[in-house]
Amino acid sequence: MNVKELTKAEEQIMQILWTLKEAIVKDIIEQMPDPKPAYNTVSTVVRVLEGKGYIDHKAYGNSHVYFPLISDDQYKKFTFDKMMNNYFSNSYKSLVSFIVDEKKISVKELDELTSLIDNLKNKKQS
Repeated sequence: MNVKELTKAEEQIMQILWTLKEAIVKDIIEQMPDPKPAYNTVSTVVRVLEGKGYIDHKAYGNSHVYFPLISDDQYKKFTFDKMMNNYFSNSYKSLVSFIVDEKKISVKELDELTSLIDNLKNKKQS
């Protein structure tokens, strides 16, 4: 599947569909924060997502039940890869350095990261 970047509104609706697994437009709106968008607005975004290949629907009479065709993990991978390429020149060292410097990671969190890295290294060597 060719993953494309989503707008904020599209991503918000996808987050809801990933959680609910399937939903009608009314279900999606119920999950949205106040002030709730208009039905037609959500319906339009849903149709755009369908056109982009992110979701599909099953028709039951006049009702359409929408469901994701792409998983949240697939989209996370796409957005992470894009971020790594655009902001960190595909350097994990640059990413970790940024996180440590900008997010003020505690010593405990650094120890946990080091432990995680050690565990991953041991798995790869096995």
